[in-house]
Amino acid sequence: MTKMGYPMETYLFNPPFPSAPIERINNEKVKHGIRVASSVVKAGFAVAKKGQNQRFQKDDSFYALSEWVPGLFVNPADHICSEYIGYFEHRKKMEKIGGSKIERLATQYSIGSMISGVFGGDSEALHLLPSANLTINLSHCPDFKRAHGIHQWWDPNFLGQSELHLFR
Repeated sequence: MTKMGYPMETYLFNPPFPSAPIERINNEKVKHGIRVASSVVKAGFAVAKKGQNQRFQKDDSFYALSEWVPGLFVNPADHICSEYIGYFEHRKKMEKIGGSKIERLATQYSIGSMISGVFGGDSEALHLLPSANLTINLSHCPDFKRAHGIHQWWDPNFLGQSELHLFR
């Protein structure tokens, strides 16, 4: 619906983010280095795929979704969805270090979608969101079942942090 110009109010609770578990790395410098290297590779892929003379079109799926801002609810202890936290934080970090042009290209691709595209498969990364109102559960979760469960989001003692991330 959003791609056709009808953005719907949407709430995504614990959606999967198929990716290497970079968010689980404790060393922030290593984590940032891996994300920067990945961004450079993905941006290079994007340029090679589109061709240097062809402009990136505003009618691409990623751009079509950029006006849609779903509510995205994730728990850092949930390894299925916690990469959304790093995905959006990395975009902010790249802007701070002057790499926003690289990241604008890289954020549209996943390593999996790039590999799939090389082998003739569908190369659209459906889990990548251009924009979102990201809510992170800051409460301690003793196990994965609770971290991935829906019940945490209606807990009256919910402790969370929300931040709006817009693709521009």
